Amino acid sequence: MRVLRPLTSKATYRRWVYLVLGGAIAVPYLLFSAIAVPSVLPFVTTVERATVIGGLLTLLVLAGTAFLPAVHVLESTAIRELLDDPVPDAPAKPRTRRGRLRAAAMFVLHVVAGFVVSFFSLAAPVAVGVSVSAVFTGHFLQTDGGDAVTVPTGWPSVWLPVVFLLGVVVLIYVVRAVGGALRRAAVRLLGMTAADRIAQLERRTGQLAERNRLARELHDSVGHALSVVTVQAGAARRTLRTDPDFTERALGAIEESARTALDDLDHVLGLLREEAPGRAPQPALAELPTLLETTRLAGNEVVADIGGDLAAVPAVVSREVYRILQECLTNAVRHAGRVPVTMVVDIGAHGLLARVANPLGSGAARAGGGRGLRGMTERVAVLGGELSAGPVDERWEVVVRVPWGSGR
Repeated sequence: MRVLRPLTSKATYRRWVYLVLGGAIAVPYLLFSAIAVPSVLPFVTTVERATVIGGLLTLLVLAGTAFLPAVHVLESTAIRELLDDPVPDAPAKPRTRRGRLRAAAMFVLHVVAGFVVSFFSLAAPVAVGVSVSAVFTGHFLQTDGGDAVTVPTGWPSVWLPVVFLLGVVVLIYVVRAVGGALRRAAVRLLGMTAADRIAQLERRTGQLAERNRLARELHDSVGHALSVVTVQAGAARRTLRTDPDFTERALGAIEESARTALDDLDHVLGLLREEAPGRAPQPALAELPTLLETTRLAGNEVVADIGGDLAAVPAVVSREVYRILQECLTNAVRHAGRVPVTMVVDIGAHGLLARVANPLGSGAARAGGGRGLRGMTERVAVLGGELSAGPVDERWEVVVRVPWGSGR
């Protein structure tokens, strides 16, 4: 029956545990109120006033400790595990002042309600035991004056334990109701405020942007390595018997490209798993000569004209432009084949101009591309620069302009 469901529901007894937990938390505050304060204040006032003042001070201490971050974590965990998680999106540690105030109010309600329910929870079984004993002994209670409250022995007093047992049943319904009220209070007090939701959306947006950036890093690094490996493996197969020296250089380039890609993969996966970064730092323009040499080992002639100090480029610009140039060389190897590539990098005081060009080749129009160019455009947009890419006089040309400082 629906009326008896609270007596057998697991939720009722989880709420009871939640309230008893609040009563247990209340014990240190009660000791402060009943012992520490009245033992000092009677020197300046009466015991009765000291007790009242002690109670008020206890409430102030309770309200003050309710703002501790550890208390917020404890309360949110108890609500999640014992009240069936009514606010699944509530942060364990509120980040706004209003959120912390609401969480503190929820903790105070929990402790006060838990103290009251715990008191009756402890008194109920004692009362039942005394009432059962009174049926046989006739002694029920001892008054302050030393007089005992007596009842008739035997059947005439059987109603007494029955009443107290019914009181225990009523207590279970009260626990169910109080727990439900605190559950509804948790929804109102711990539900995310508008400021909390905006902060959460900003964090998620930042995480998604970071994952997109890491995906571009992986695409550029591994894509370049696989392009070099593919070209070099084909060349090594064709010259295995006729040109052992070239074959050895090709296999060395494959080994180096694969090792670099593995280091980058380890680095990116470590970030995605929210662990410490991998062994390899993010490459920048200082590694540009190594990148050019790797492309040359793939069989492409690369003529580079680098003007200016690579170390003078801001770190974020250096990393992103390196990836853009890497993608340009990758596209040349992948789509145009073994064609000559020219690269011009001009570094000024407030900006950088990079130009990469190569003949279109026979595979320039191969379907399935586009992600690399889109990734380069996104990188340049983040830096506040400009990128143009397309055929110019039978050549594919990519031009990148990135300003910084007063050049913006």
